[in-house]
Amino acid sequence: MRIAITDGLHPDAIAKLRAECGGEVSELEPESLGVDGGRSITALIVRSRTKVTADVLASLPDLKVVGRAGVGVDNIDLDAATAAGVRVVNAPRASTHSVVELTMAHLLGSVRFLGPSDRAMREGRWIKKDAKGTELSGKRLGLVGYGRIARGVAAVAVALGMEVHAYDPYLPDGVDIAPAVSLHADLDDLFRSCTHISLHCGLTSETHHMVDARRLNLMPQVGADGVACGAHLVNCARGGLVDESAASEALGNGTLASLALDVFEEEPVGDGHPLVQHMRFSGTPHIGASTHEAQRRVGMDIASAVLETLHTGSCPTVVNRDVL
Repeated sequence: MRIAITDGLHPDAIAKLRAECGGEVSELEPESLGVDGGRSITALIVRSRTKVTADVLASLPDLKVVGRAGVGVDNIDLDAATAAGVRVVNAPRASTHSVVELTMAHLLGSVRFLGPSDRAMREGRWIKKDAKGTELSGKRLGLVGYGRIARGVAAVAVALGMEVHAYDPYLPDGVDIAPAVSLHADLDDLFRSCTHISLHCGLTSETHHMVDARRLNLMPQVGADGVACGAHLVNCARGGLVDESAASEALGNGTLASLALDVFEEEPVGDGHPLVQHMRFSGTPHIGASTHEAQRRVGMDIASAVLETLHTGSCPTVVNRDVL
């Protein structure tokens, strides 16, 4: 048995793997997968940097499990993994608190001009008159997706006095919808209703560029409390959900009052990206799960999931359950 880690993992998780796997645990560069000694890998643990394509899977004939140290698995070819008999597992709960807090930080920072104010002060400008913000209290927040992270954001938003709305056509039966949350059957209707939108869904062919110019233009400019707050968008979920060109244009013409992204269609983002030039844009470098607490949790969770799957053939977080 050989477990390979390509994108780093918390030291406690690596120690757990070495103590319990009964074989070798090694840290590799993604480029070395399927080359020489890499061919004997039994389990592979990745983050978002490593792309587990059909070619990579074909080059690893002994592979039984791919562990994604995080939630999203769009960097893994699930169809190819399923066809190859490789189980894919993730760690969906570990980063929940961290992403909830970053989402709220972006919402608060956007409406109170934290980014523009900081940049202006560093340039020697005092923009107090131009940095009059609006409160989140009394505004409608629309959540696209209503999973664990979105439910955490909803709880904080309600505590701040926001009216919360959500859209999720894939909610499983029995999910508890908080009494304070209004569920919408139509995504366009959510955009028409909410001045503040936060994205909490995966990236698929269906959701790619789901936030485009047409939907941004649906958003109202006046809050439920009658305050002209403008439209605000936050994405701490997956890059590619937002049409970044359309969002850049919306910032320029005032359709969007602010845009905050932690994830981008192409990463890393350089200083030539058009959004970086907008004063009302705030960006972070894909740090939703980048807290000390979350990194240990995600490492320990994925280590447990990979070990359980290797030893028993399955675990509660197997993503592709159709593997024969």
